[in-house]
Amino acid sequence: MFVFVCTGCGAELTAPLDRVELPVHARQKYGNGLQLPVLMAPGTFAVEPEGWGAPWRGWHEVGPDEAAERGVFAPVPRLSDAPPGAVVIAPGEAHGTVLVPENRGSGYCCGLDGAGGPNMACAACGVPVATRIDDCSLWQAVWLEPTAVRGLPVEGAEAAPLTWAEVLAAGERVPPYGPVVSWGDRPRPATWWSAWSPQWEAAAGRALAHLLVASGGQPVAVPDGLAAEVFQPALDALLPTGPATRHAVLAGPDLPVPGAGADVLLVPTHPQTGETWAPAAAHTCAYRVPLPFGVWFALAFPQADLPDLPAGRLPAGVSRDEDQPLAPPRPHHPFQVDFGILQQTLVRLPAVRRPWLRDILDDTRRHTSAGMIQRGTVLR
Repeated sequence: MFVFVCTGCGAELTAPLDRVELPVHARQKYGNGLQLPVLMAPGTFAVEPEGWGAPWRGWHEVGPDEAAERGVFAPVPRLSDAPPGAVVIAPGEAHGTVLVPENRGSGYCCGLDGAGGPNMACAACGVPVATRIDDCSLWQAVWLEPTAVRGLPVEGAEAAPLTWAEVLAAGERVPPYGPVVSWGDRPRPATWWSAWSPQWEAAAGRALAHLLVASGGQPVAVPDGLAAEVFQPALDALLPTGPATRHAVLAGPDLPVPGAGADVLLVPTHPQTGETWAPAAAHTCAYRVPLPFGVWFALAFPQADLPDLPAGRLPAGVSRDEDQPLAPPRPHHPFQVDFGILQQTLVRLPAVRRPWLRDILDDTRRHTSAGMIQRGTVLR
């Protein structure tokens, strides 16, 4: 557990916080004019391992050699030269800060997008220390500047990460779809509409990049059900047609040991450490495709879909607990992978240097046919 303080004067800027895995969707932009919730759970923080934000440098300035040293193996429009290590927290966990007046207008829509640089300063000494983001289509968060703050361990609050058994017992799943709210909308239970979860679309973007690498350029089959709905259309559109030569299965804690024919494993990442779950030695050669634990848990241990009930009066003979809200209606449109996060992940995998993977990365027409959509994620 850590408290973050200003490096200029030592003033405390946060409540005590526990470190967790950086969400895959941390830098996601989703839709247009939609109201996204707070990125981080109360009492937690995560660290961005790469630089983000100004100053930016174009690909022609960076070049392939320097980019490879920084873990980027295919051309991107630009790379950030900002220092790595930004800390992201929920806005309610920030203490002793004030908005920087000249940067409050950054965003030009429903809130702040952080494009103008740090917009929060230490209330004690005035040093810019953080960037508040709460614009529409962006996850609400406060990003602490890595050079302006430092974390101090809270004495006596050290705790080992949860075991996989403890994580599984908590059973925190991320629903694959739910209600969508536009900025400024009032809740209207009788007329709400539902969409696929932006967290799922982001998780699928990262996982699809790994599935493409694991495919070796050959057809891949994923498990039936929701996993097939999420991944199979994109795999079928981006890879050669024909019988599958690679088979992906769900694997992880409390699941049966994968069979001998499983050469690709869809596995969870630890919600605190980000560690990718590893199978027994017999399957160490299988390619592990990482999924955030909440998404993996929903795939591995699915709940029965509740029936969609019409708005207004319930049909005769139908009753429910009034304290339990109705399940959101299932989206009517196909699942769409977050193309920006797919790109963002793929350019950071050395295998992208293979010509067939570069063709997939560069051929935007096939992305459209695969039902993927660019959500506006900025490549780094």
